[in-house]
Amino acid sequence: MITIAGQTYQWGDPQVTAALIGAGVIVLILILLIMAVRAAGRSAQMAAPLAQQMQILGGHVQQLGAGQEQLRGGLQTVSDTQANAQAQMIQSIELRMANVQQQMQDRLADNAAKSARSLAEMQERMNHTLHGSAKQTTTSLTQLQERLAAIDKAQDNITKLSGDVLSLQDILSNKQTRGAFGEIQLHDIVSKALPSDSYSLQATLSNGKRADCLIHLPNPPGPIVIDSKFPLEAYEALRNAKTDYELKEAVAKMKVSVKTHIKAISEKYILEGETADGALMFLPSEAVYAELHANFPELIRDGFAARVWIVSPTTCMATLNTMRAILKDARMREQAGAIRKELGALHGDVERLVTRVGNLDRHFGQARKDVDEIMISSEKAAKRAGRLHNFDFEELSRDGAETTVVPLTKPDV
Repeated sequence: MITIAGQTYQWGDPQVTAALIGAGVIVLILILLIMAVRAAGRSAQMAAPLAQQMQILGGHVQQLGAGQEQLRGGLQTVSDTQANAQAQMIQSIELRMANVQQQMQDRLADNAAKSARSLAEMQERMNHTLHGSAKQTTTSLTQLQERLAAIDKAQDNITKLSGDVLSLQDILSNKQTRGAFGEIQLHDIVSKALPSDSYSLQATLSNGKRADCLIHLPNPPGPIVIDSKFPLEAYEALRNAKTDYELKEAVAKMKVSVKTHIKAISEKYILEGETADGALMFLPSEAVYAELHANFPELIRDGFAARVWIVSPTTCMATLNTMRAILKDARMREQAGAIRKELGALHGDVERLVTRVGNLDRHFGQARKDVDEIMISSEKAAKRAGRLHNFDFEELSRDGAETTVVPLTKPDV
């Protein structure tokens, strides 16, 4: 609440509020006027040196205008001089160009004539040369075509061989396909060396392990297992080693891999009372077999100690031929009783044959005797018939002991 001239007003009254706002605006305008007057004074103080500088700058501009007029006159003089010199230069260049053009035309004409003569001479020589070498070119092309045909044929063979090599490389790079390749190679060798009933492929043993090939040998030694899943990764690393460190690592890997495989074969495929006291580890490569025997003799000794014999395709064939001889001997022993029985029967047949031959001989003897007697009787009969034919009665009387002679009498009438 506020009291002015005896009247009381509330602070919230609109008139009081408007009066306060108006007073504030007036005060603000006064402050701004004071500040503007002070700023104008300072600007006037600062404008005095600026006016002096503007006067100096105007003098410099006047001097610059005069210099520009002088420069414009000099440039006009230089331009005229340059135009005259350029016109003279162009005229001189035109004259020189005309002379040069005339000289060039003369030289071109001479060169054209010389070139025409040289071209004619060269064309004549080329005609002679081409005519002379046409036959040789034809012959060379024929030979070249034949050689290209031979090269194409060789290229086809090389492409086919390359595909086979890549296919073999793919087979040998994969463990499963490499195992199948070893099994196929082993099956091919075994099928050529042994009868079909003397071995089994992928035979399952009593321990649940499946053998690649089981040879049914008699006891002793008993059935023997051949395993064809040889690890070739270590050998590939050994062959591809470039540095001493890689070679050392590959040798260590080769030893560990082969020892592990020998141990696995010994534990899986040598079963007491079921298989032979040993097993065969088939290597599908002669190179790996030679590498082991040349540089890893300790692995061979480990195989002997574990009763696992390492064989290559060549030595496997020799071993299988030995097994074939063992199987043949065993089968001969198995058939010995039947052979003796057949020999006894054969002996009885021979004895009966001898008896029957003797009887036949006796029959032949009696027949010969009967034939001889028949011959004698036939001879006598023939003689008597001859005498009767000749009426040789004296011979008849001499032959017989008593002869009755019939007297001749006249017949009764």
